[in-house]
Amino acid sequence: MKKCAIITGGSRGIGKAICLKLASETNYHLLINYQSNKEAAQQTLQEVEALGATAELLPFDVTDKEQTQEVLTLWQEAHKEYLVEVIVNNAGITRDGLFMWMSYEDWDKVLRTTLDGFYNVTHFFIQKMLRNRYGRIINIASVSGVKGTSGQANYSAAKGALVATTKALAQEVAKRNVTVNAVAPGFIQTDMTASLNEEELTKMIPLGRFGKAEEVADLVAFLASSRAAYITGEVININGGIYS
Repeated sequence: MKKCAIITGGSRGIGKAICLKLASETNYHLLINYQSNKEAAQQTLQEVEALGATAELLPFDVTDKEQTQEVLTLWQEAHKEYLVEVIVNNAGITRDGLFMWMSYEDWDKVLRTTLDGFYNVTHFFIQKMLRNRYGRIINIASVSGVKGTSGQANYSAAKGALVATTKALAQEVAKRNVTVNAVAPGFIQTDMTASLNEEELTKMIPLGRFGKAEEVADLVAFLASSRAAYITGEVININGGIYS
């Protein structure tokens, strides 16, 4: 049985860093999900393979239940000897703005990407994990989901709900040796934060800098490993001390 890890939103930023870290530190066959940026996804795939790991691209929109189900079912039927042991729910988007001016579309899209994305992918694999009595589910939340951030009511709501479902699901599946944890990054140097005033925001961070995607990936790789077997239902902040 070939063991696998699936990473949603794996083509860029934190998702890409997680793919590269798992490629270098584990023997998992990686399933790299992306929605539209094929060029970036192929670049990530090449870098993963250059590290000696095996991987493949799975393009689908995590918010689309039917499409997600179809792609994952076709993959599973074609790979009956493959078993997904690790799920990293990383897909997420921002549509920032004051709540009073926020369109329903911006509210809905942000929540659906995080929450429907979590449901659609995790729900597909969860029964197989429980039957196999092993699994690692790691949800990429945010400091916004822990403390709330002005101008991000939608993103804070989405990530806050992801934190809550992490804690709930962890209790449901623990007896089957499936752990569920969340990682809550603060300001991390990625495409998503490129438009922010890093110099100004750094003044708020006790460690005096933005984090690196690779540092988040280190934590995710640990939670995906046997070394984290007694950790479940936790939300681990990685934010340079900006909030605890």
